[in-house]
Amino acid sequence: MNEEKHLTDVRFDSFGPSDAILAGVKDAGFVYCTPIQAATLPPALAGQDVAGQAQTGTGKTAAFLLAALHQMEKHPPSERRRPNQPLALMVAPTRELAIQIEKDARVLAGHTPYKVEVVYGGTGYESQRNAVREGVDILIGTPGRLIDYFKQKVYDLREVRVVVLDEADRMFDLGFIKDIRFLLRRCPPPDKRLGMLFSATLSFRIKELAYEHMNNPKTIEIEPDKVTADRIEEQGFMTANDEKIPLLIGLLRQWQDARTIVFVNTKRAADQVWGFLQGNGIETAVLSGDVPQKKRMSLLKKFTEGGLDVLVATDVAARGLHIPDVTHVVNYDLPEDAEDYVHRIGRTGRAGAAGKAISFACETHAFSLPDVEAYIGHSIPMSSVPQELLAEVDPSSRIRTPRKPRQHNGRRGSNRGRSGNTRTQGSRKRRQG
Repeated sequence: MNEEKHLTDVRFDSFGPSDAILAGVKDAGFVYCTPIQAATLPPALAGQDVAGQAQTGTGKTAAFLLAALHQMEKHPPSERRRPNQPLALMVAPTRELAIQIEKDARVLAGHTPYKVEVVYGGTGYESQRNAVREGVDILIGTPGRLIDYFKQKVYDLREVRVVVLDEADRMFDLGFIKDIRFLLRRCPPPDKRLGMLFSATLSFRIKELAYEHMNNPKTIEIEPDKVTADRIEEQGFMTANDEKIPLLIGLLRQWQDARTIVFVNTKRAADQVWGFLQGNGIETAVLSGDVPQKKRMSLLKKFTEGGLDVLVATDVAARGLHIPDVTHVVNYDLPEDAEDYVHRIGRTGRAGAAGKAISFACETHAFSLPDVEAYIGHSIPMSSVPQELLAEVDPSSRIRTPRKPRQHNGRRGSNRGRSGNTRTQGSRKRRQG
């Protein structure tokens, strides 16, 4: 093993990549492979399909990008190929993950002739559409927008040489599997392309998907018995509901130079936590599903660059985000799905770095603790809340987000609309009288 615990002694240049690919590897600062890269690259570079189990932050993105670039070099397109016929299709469940793959792809493919484009919902509809139509070699995207553009004939998949499904388990969770199958059936048959699938768990349904749409894939599992990262220190507190805000503020004030993500289960809880932190002098932002994409990206940039101390997030942010140097993750609410615990705490301790994960087992969510511990295969050290950690918090210090005014749609048959209009007209007549 290399001196860094998360690396092997296998060098990237030992696989004999082309000079153009090797130049991209050097630009990315890679020398030695992580375990998933060392296990994935030999069969994938030889053209064998791969179904890999790997957690986030283990280097799987670089593994499938390098294998894809090699496959595209080895199997050039036909002479009749049009610019809007991609050679590689990479599907991700979330916008954040798609953007991260694109970012890595632009570095690793920087010395090759291949053009990289990413498509995702929430923003840039026409600009993304035009970019793909003008020409793309590596097409990265989320299922909804990929299918939208495909049905408009913005591109087609007949020249695809490589297909990658990242975080396939999340595809199932979000209900994207019909969309995935739709796209895969429009690609060349499995024996005419390289297929790579990655998932945090290789459950029966994931394996079924792999064998249905891949060509006898090689299964690769990296430390399947070790679900959480070695260098994440886990700790828990048994809390009353009314202790959670004082405990959170007390912990945040105690940590110096920390970059913290606080996970909650609902948007309502996110607003409450944000209001108390912001009202008590802790610069905070909320990342949830209804935050517009441009704002999400600017918040992430600000958080990454140190302009924000704390990010309060729902599980929309638990996967696919690569934020360097996150020091602490707080499970303000224990997740109802045990797998989400792993993805949440995986925001810290990335690429071999150390990190700390704190979980609040409160009156409302403590019932999730046994499931979480059964899933990760070990107990989380729990303790009662030390009084000295509880901050003095004035209940009136909470800043409340302004509510948007309700807008009646005015449709016929809407009771609310009719009664509202009647009251308005009646009051107007009384005022006139």
